[in-house]
Amino acid sequence: MNKENASKLWKIIQEAGDYLQGQLPDHPNHPKGRNAYAHVAICVKSKFNASYKDIPDEQLEEVLKYIEFLKQNPN
Repeated sequence: MNKENASKLWKIIQEAGDYLQGQLPDHPNHPKGRNAYAHVAICVKSKFNASYKDIPDEQLEEVLKYIEFLKQNPN
């Protein structure tokens, strides 16, 4: 992903983390609460098999739609 798109995507990941703060269900491995920012980044990495910086530019729109899906479906 080019530097401009990677920067834009990181900002959107942070905004999604802000939005999900306190909405993720409790988990026994996270007694002090789950990290919403890490959740979004890990989900993106898992779905696209690459760090957000390494996803091709052509998939940017698909990644944005997935992040929106994560916001609507906290789990």
